[in-house]
Amino acid sequence: MTEQNDTTPSSVVGAPEGPGATGHPQVDTVLQSLHALGNLPVDQHVAVFEAAHTGLREALSGASDAGASRG
Repeated sequence: MTEQNDTTPSSVVGAPEGPGATGHPQVDTVLQSLHALGNLPVDQHVAVFEAAHTGLREALSGASDAGASRG
């Protein structure tokens, strides 16, 4: 059995390989922004993670609002 390297960005965030992979445009945009981390200096990573967190919170907030309007 081989051990998976858990330090790769895709395993850390569970990011799909291509755009539109989740079917949720807001989430896909956030995941794509995380792919750029490998090209950025480490001191810029915090800003990217904070923006991703904000984007995912907004997506979840919108999902709960959409679910409430259907029910």
